[in-house]
Amino acid sequence: MSDLTGQLGNAVNSFFASAMVQLVLYSIVLYLFIVWLAAAYWAFRDMHDRTENPALPYVAAALILLPTPFLFILGVVVYRVIRPAERLGEVYERNLAEEALLAEVEAVKTCRSCDRRVHEEWIICPWCRARLNRVCPNCERLVGLDWTLCAWCGKDFERAVTVDRPVAQGAVAAPTPPIVGAAVPARSAPATITNRKPAVGG
Repeated sequence: MSDLTGQLGNAVNSFFASAMVQLVLYSIVLYLFIVWLAAAYWAFRDMHDRTENPALPYVAAALILLPTPFLFILGVVVYRVIRPAERLGEVYERNLAEEALLAEVEAVKTCRSCDRRVHEEWIICPWCRARLNRVCPNCERLVGLDWTLCAWCGKDFERAVTVDRPVAQGAVAAPTPPIVGAAVPARSAPATITNRKPAVGG
């Protein structure tokens, strides 16, 4: 039995002592070493793309390097579990998409009275008859109700000339206020009327 064990040990030693076998073993060890370093570099770059913290990429690389080349697979598994789900580029694109969607929703004009969708060139809401825009009296272009002047021609709406309203029949016209600084025309003296009595007796 001891001879059989000795022969088996000699065969194993001769097998591993072979130059070809040693070359294969060295190649496997070198391959594991390269994959180990590559996995650490991948974890460093991947964490760098997923966080703005400058220290976390080094922590991720150390998590791969500490288990040695023979157990680094466990470090890769742990890193895949705890790493952030989204990259910074993906977060940035998602924020841009949300902002674009929000801007599109805000760009849709709705009626302030009935909250229905209206066209930006409408003057009156066809559902609730609320006024949406007005026409500039100078250039006849649509302007907003809250505009103080026309953006197209520069017409100032705050200095609009007041027009006298026609007085309805039977209504008493309000007196016109005097203009300060204007000359007041002199009033003529009232004519004195003398009541003469008719002469008696012809």
